[in-house]
Amino acid sequence: MKKLLLTIAVIAFGFVAKAQDGQFNVGGYIGLPIGDAGDAYSFSYGAEVNYLFELSEEFQLGPSLSYQQYLGDTVAGFEIPSVAFLPIAAAARYSISEKFSVGADLGFALGIDEGNDGGFYYRPMVGYQVFDKVTLQLSYSGISVEGATVSNIGLGAVYSF
Repeated sequence: MKKLLLTIAVIAFGFVAKAQDGQFNVGGYIGLPIGDAGDAYSFSYGAEVNYLFELSEEFQLGPSLSYQQYLGDTVAGFEIPSVAFLPIAAAARYSISEKFSVGADLGFALGIDEGNDGGFYYRPMVGYQVFDKVTLQLSYSGISVEGATVSNIGLGAVYSF
């Protein structure tokens, strides 16, 4: 698994080294935990910063750093503690049209809490540009953790500089 992540990172940063123009993005989201996480967590939220290099008119690639928080729920009278992750990833975006884009983040999410080792991180998304520098994003975010997946469906906004 670590070799796969290292390979992805080397390829991503190899593309980045050849790129000339870039764009800094900052965003946030709110989400609903689903799957394994839906049973233990009630709500999720997060923030992301990335710098995307323009490899062509339609395709951008670059590094991404995020923060994700899952708020614990009460299950059968027991309170589940909240859990937080710090995803470090390669981000790719492809413009389908002037307003629509698709993309994905792939990397590793570091567990911030005690006993949280983190896991493989992936986040496919669809974006719609509502203003010149603001894009709404609908995404699925998943982190593979010890045989389970902590995941959510989120809605967020990204501001581009």
